[in-house]
Amino acid sequence: MLTLRWGSATDVGRVRSLNEDSLLAVPGLFVVADGMGGHAAGEVASQLAVAEFARLAQQGPARAEDLVDTVVRANEHILQAGAEHGEQFGMGTTLTGIGVVGGEHGEQLAVFNVGDSRVYRFAGGQLDQLTVDHSAVQELVDAGQLTARAARFHPRRNVVTRSLGSNPGPAPDVWLLPPIPGDRFLICSDGLTGELEDAEIAELLGANPDPQAAADALVRRANEVGGHDNVTTVVMDVLEVVAEPQVDATAAEPPADTAAMPADAAPTAQLPIVGRD
Repeated sequence: MLTLRWGSATDVGRVRSLNEDSLLAVPGLFVVADGMGGHAAGEVASQLAVAEFARLAQQGPARAEDLVDTVVRANEHILQAGAEHGEQFGMGTTLTGIGVVGGEHGEQLAVFNVGDSRVYRFAGGQLDQLTVDHSAVQELVDAGQLTARAARFHPRRNVVTRSLGSNPGPAPDVWLLPPIPGDRFLICSDGLTGELEDAEIAELLGANPDPQAAADALVRRANEVGGHDNVTTVVMDVLEVVAEPQVDATAAEPPADTAAMPADAAPTAQLPIVGRD
């Protein structure tokens, strides 16, 4: 069982008139979507994607496969909305996040991504980008034709190569990580990473122990240095990991005169996750 704590923040920035970012921060599921399309369509696309994940969160513990299926459904809903409302045709959104999932090895953190919004891990004072951008400039970096620093200022830096709202639908990248107490995760739109370099992001994450304060500080700083885009952050801390009790399969059968509890009457263990959003 995991004990998590989190905070989140979003802002329209200092240039845009509409915030097309959407976020979800609920027990066991943390998502950021950065909409594209203009004329409110980007906002609609990101909200549709987040709403689909909100429905998943209401269904209880998830598997990694459920996250992938939810990406597929969100993509279908965005395409359907675009077909039904002409002004929204062609809208899309990036999507990235972390879900607490069950599996053979107990609870794990599933990091998933479509587009150029990012997930970072901050541990031991070091910041590591976990997701890989689906973008034109990342392809140039991977090909050795562009440095990571030069990519920050390249004229095609905002061109994504994978997003929701496309046909055929995008395949999300998914990574499974063991939850480790003390690890901090940052989920953010490119409105943050377009303004701040990794060193400053790490400094702000380290200087603000409270995740809500950290989320607010990151958004505030992005606006202070330019605020050219909508900016959204979710900061999630792993506080405690408690191993599930193991069932002894060799335990003796109960005495014959002891009534067995029906399977549907067994108590359900709840995931003890606390947070601020």
